[in-house]
Amino acid sequence: MPFGEKGHGETPMVHATFRMLIPPKRRGEVLDILSSVTERSRFEPGCISSRVYQGVEAEPVLMLDQLWESGEDLECHLRSEEFRKVLLMVEMSLEPPEIRFEEISRATGVETIEKARSSPGGEEKP
Repeated sequence: MPFGEKGHGETPMVHATFRMLIPPKRRGEVLDILSSVTERSRFEPGCISSRVYQGVEAEPVLMLDQLWESGEDLECHLRSEEFRKVLLMVEMSLEPPEIRFEEISRATGVETIEKARSSPGGEEKP
């Protein structure tokens, strides 16, 4: 079933992640390109967030993390010329890249922490 088809009229958000192990000599170049793509993606319809992360471990890992309002918005981005640059960076990965698309039908915030830390009697757990 394509992204966004739920049957209940609901269109879930989509969290997209691309994790790549980049050769050390190419890391700066790839980081610059992914940063540029990230900046431009933020102005595309339906883009909630777009970020690039660097691994702090010894491995030269880069990750592109995006959140889209709908699968339709994501699919439009995946067909874009801008995304073509991401595909070129993915091809540089030293190992098969980790690519994930996760549909999010519900999201919560601090209330989840408050609920988890409260006992049935309303007292906070230590």
